[in-house]
Amino acid sequence: MSQLTIFAGMVWVVCVAGSAAAAATQAEQEEEQEEVETLEQLGDRIDVLAEELERMRSGEPEAPMTPEEARERGLGRSAASVYERTDAGVSIAGYGEMLYQNGAGTDQSGAPVSTGARLDFLRAVLYFGYRFNDKFLFNSEIEIEHANEVGVEFAYIEYLAHPAASFRGGMLLVPMGLTNEFHEPTVFLSAARPETEQRLLPSTWRENGAGIVGSGGRVSYRAYVVNGLDASGFDASGLRGGRQKGSAAEASDPAFVARVDVEATPGVFVGGSIYHGDSSQGQFTDSLGDPFSVGTTIGEVHGQAAIRGLDVRGLWARTSLANAGLLNQALGLAGADGVGSAIEGGYIQVGYDVLSQTMREMSVTPFYRFEMLDTQAGVAPGSTKDPARDRTFHTFGASFAPIPNVVVKADYQWIRNEAATGVDQFNFALGYNF
Repeated sequence: MSQLTIFAGMVWVVCVAGSAAAAATQAEQEEEQEEVETLEQLGDRIDVLAEELERMRSGEPEAPMTPEEARERGLGRSAASVYERTDAGVSIAGYGEMLYQNGAGTDQSGAPVSTGARLDFLRAVLYFGYRFNDKFLFNSEIEIEHANEVGVEFAYIEYLAHPAASFRGGMLLVPMGLTNEFHEPTVFLSAARPETEQRLLPSTWRENGAGIVGSGGRVSYRAYVVNGLDASGFDASGLRGGRQKGSAAEASDPAFVARVDVEATPGVFVGGSIYHGDSSQGQFTDSLGDPFSVGTTIGEVHGQAAIRGLDVRGLWARTSLANAGLLNQALGLAGADGVGSAIEGGYIQVGYDVLSQTMREMSVTPFYRFEMLDTQAGVAPGSTKDPARDRTFHTFGASFAPIPNVVVKADYQWIRNEAATGVDQFNFALGYNF
């Protein structure tokens, strides 16, 4: 064998060995890269698992409750915060509002009348809730009114028996209208709550009782038995003074209240509610000494549509009182000061968020509301109708929310009545919730 042949063979062996070594090195590099990628993926999964464990530990929900979900429970968004917990623990939320009002008008003779200016920190509220387990929870609203009066707006225990039905007992918000349950200042557009939902549906109206809350498909409902109103507090201006507010409430005559809402599409719903009970609470007798009842029936229908910045709301309500004449005699109310045998009122409101198509959080919503309220739509024998109780309200204003949890509202009201008198009033409010 020649030396040239031997040399060529050696070169071939070296090349083959080099190629094999290179191939082995590349395989090792690819294997190392796969191991690195696997470790990175494992690290990502560990991070996700750690976040999930922390969420479960803290009770933080995967996503905040939507306004529709909160409404189905008869609560505003902040008031429903305890339902967002996934384990045992405390929840805290709240809201507050300050209101400035200044008005002037004329009396029946045409002379000017001033209602004066008032600046009131209406309420500062804290919601305290506690989730015991997956079935039981406690929820409450503690309110400081006018900066110095402490009260309880609601406080109840709820048993979450089924996704479609819960049982609730304690001090409850009466489920009527668009404002009584949903009274956080970021929910309604005007500086003050509609007059119909202060005098006829006396917001904030709460009583002691128990009942059922639930939803199924597009339908939500609530039905309670509560202590009834106290007719000794009724007057010509409406039912507001008849609220017992859960404080040593007279309960001789309980009442029943029920509500149903149907959601046509997200943001659009219609519904109604009815309340019936005897408001005498065993306190009244006629001239012969015989007890009499003050049967109180309140019915209302309502609807709301909030679509692509448009906000339309409407409500109509009517109250009928049995034995209003006997009640006026027992209370010593005569003539135009008598409690009406019928009260009726309602409103329609239209607003539009002019930033809805360009901004995600900030909103500017001009609105107009027309409202009618007559607290003596019917009068009992022996009473006379006061035309000043039959009023109309034109309210123009705007609501500005730099973020969803803070709102500044201003509006101007033209208030007129059938007695040809009226007031023009400016309202300004600052509100927040969390």
